[in-house]
Amino acid sequence: MKDILSFVLFLKKYSLSRAFYYGHKFERMKDVVVALLVVKRGKYSSSFLNSSFFLLIVTVLVAGPAIAENNPFDDSIDNPPRYFQSTSLSFDPFENPVTTIVSAKPRSGIEIYTVREGETLASIGERFQISVDTIKWANDLKSDIIKSGQTLNIPPVTGTVHEVAAGDNIYTIAKKYKVDAQNIVNFPFNDFSDPDTFQLTPGQNLYVPNGVIEEKKPQQGGQQFYAKIQAGVQGTSNFIWPSSGNITTYPVWYHMALDIANRAAPPIIAADTGTVTYTGCLEYGYGCHIIIDHANGFQTLYGHLSSIEVSAGQAVTKGQRIGVMGSTGRSTGTHLHFEVRSGGSLTNPLNYLQ
Repeated sequence: MKDILSFVLFLKKYSLSRAFYYGHKFERMKDVVVALLVVKRGKYSSSFLNSSFFLLIVTVLVAGPAIAENNPFDDSIDNPPRYFQSTSLSFDPFENPVTTIVSAKPRSGIEIYTVREGETLASIGERFQISVDTIKWANDLKSDIIKSGQTLNIPPVTGTVHEVAAGDNIYTIAKKYKVDAQNIVNFPFNDFSDPDTFQLTPGQNLYVPNGVIEEKKPQQGGQQFYAKIQAGVQGTSNFIWPSSGNITTYPVWYHMALDIANRAAPPIIAADTGTVTYTGCLEYGYGCHIIIDHANGFQTLYGHLSSIEVSAGQAVTKGQRIGVMGSTGRSTGTHLHFEVRSGGSLTNPLNYLQ
C-alpha cells in the first residue's frame, strides 16, 4: 500500500509539471501568433473574413435543409399553410403579387339609374353587366331609344322581374319566363314567406335569372287577308287622327305618309268609316298593317302595328279601335305609319286630317 501511495503521488506531481510545461509553451506561441496578426491585420483580416463568410454560406446550404426537415419543433409538415394545400381550382390569387383583386358587391335589388348624355341601352347594360332586353323589360321600353335625364330601373341580374300576383307560385312563374324553377330558388335575394315551401307574397318582386319575355305575336300572324268593300259602308272624306303621339316624319316626296311615334304604344283607330280590305304581317316594309277602303275613292293604311284587332271584310266606323301601335317590319321604334290614298295614289295626309 505504501508503494502504491508513493506511485500515485509521483504520477500526480508529474502530470501537473507536464501540464504547466505545455501550457507555458502554448501561451508563448499564442502571443507570437497574436502579435503577427496585429502587425499584419490589414493583410490577413480580409482573407479571414472572406473565408469565414464562405464557410458560413456552405454550412447554411448544406446543413440548412437537413435541419429544417428534421426540426422537431416545426409542425408545418403535418399542418401545411392553406396556400400549399391541394385544391381543385386552377386560379391562384397569390401567383402574381402585383395583381389587384377587386371584390364586386352584388346588387340585391332594383337600382334607379339616371341616363347620362351619350349613353345607350347597350352601354348601360355593359356597365351593370345585364342584357339590353333586361333593361327594356324592366322599364317597359318598346325601342332602344333613351334620352339624357331619363330614369331607368336596373335589375340586379340578367332576366326578368315579376310582380307576384295571387295564385302565383315559382313553378307557374318559371314556366311563364322559360326557366327552371330552381333558377328562381337559387337566386339569393329572392324572399319567400315560407322557405320550406317557397311560398310567395302577392305584390312582392321576384327576380327570375335568365328569364325571357316573349313578344306578343300579332293577332293575324304571318297570314294576309283580302276582302271586298261592303255595300253601303262609305266614309265622309274627312279623317280624324288615327293615334296620339309626336310626328317624327312629315310627308315628303319619297315618304308620302305621316310617322306618329309614341313609346307608350297607344291604340290605333280608324280615321274614317269603311271596310277593312286587307290585314297581314310582313317581315319587311309595313310589317303588320291594315288597309281600309272608304268607298269614296279614299283608302287609308296603318303600318308597323304590334297587333291587329279587326279582320278583312269587317266594316268599321270612324274612331273604332283597329289595332295597337308597334314596331314591326322596317321600323326602328314604336310608331304608326299612316297613309291616305286617293284613286290609288299617295297623297299628303295633312290635307285631310281634322
